[in-house]
Amino acid sequence: MKKNKYEIDMCNGTIMDKLISFSIPLMLSGILQLMFNAVDIVVVGRFSGSQALAAVGSTTALINVFTNLFIGISLGANVLAARYYAAGKTKEMSETVHTAIALALVSGVAMAVIGVVFARGALEIMGTPDDVIAKSTLYMRIYFCGMPFFMMYNYGAAILRAVGDTKRPLIFLIVSGVINAVLNLFLVIGFHLDVAASGLRPLYPSWYPVSWYSGACITQRAAISFTLQSFGSDPCI
Repeated sequence: MKKNKYEIDMCNGTIMDKLISFSIPLMLSGILQLMFNAVDIVVVGRFSGSQALAAVGSTTALINVFTNLFIGISLGANVLAARYYAAGKTKEMSETVHTAIALALVSGVAMAVIGVVFARGALEIMGTPDDVIAKSTLYMRIYFCGMPFFMMYNYGAAILRAVGDTKRPLIFLIVSGVINAVLNLFLVIGFHLDVAASGLRPLYPSWYPVSWYSGACITQRAAISFTLQSFGSDPCI
C-alpha cells in the first residue's frame, strides 16, 4: 500500500525515533482533549458568573463516564485495524473500517438520546444543587446532541493511528481547539449564551471535517470500492 507523509513506518529503522514520533502527537492529543473542557470552564467562569461555572463543572464527571464507556470500544477497532493493515488483508481491513464507523454513528446517536432524556435525572442522583441544575441540564443536553460527531472523530482517529498516522488527528484537534475557544468567547460575550455556548462544542463544524477526512482517508487506504471522485479531489495525498 502506498504510504504518505503522515504515516510512520514502524517496521524498519531504529525504534527510538519512531517511538517518539508516534507517541508525541498522541500525548499532545490527550492534553488537548482535556483542555477543551478547561476552556469552557475558564470562559464561562470569567464572563458568565459563578452559577454558570458551577453548572459546567458539575457535569464533567458525568460526561466522562458516559463518553469513556463508548470511546473504550474504539481501542478494539484500533487493534484490529493495525493487525489487518500490517498483514495486507484489505478485505478484513475494509470490514473493520465499516464496522467501526457504523458503531461510531450508532453509539453516538445512542449517547445523544441517553444524554437528552436522562440528563436531569442523572444530575439529581449526583446531588447537583437546585440553583444550578437547570443550567447543568441545558449544558449536558446540548453537549450530548453533538455526540455522533464526537464519536466519529474518536473512531476515525483510532483507525488512522492504527496505520501509523498520529499527526492528522492532532492537527484536527488543534483546529477544533482554536474554533472552540473563539466561538466560546464570541457566543458567551457577544450573544450572552452562557452555558449553552460551551455545550455547543461537539456541534462545531470542525468535528464534521475531522470525521469526513478520517473516513475518506481510511476507506481509500483499505482499498474499498468507494472512491473520492465525487468530491473532486483526494485529501489523502
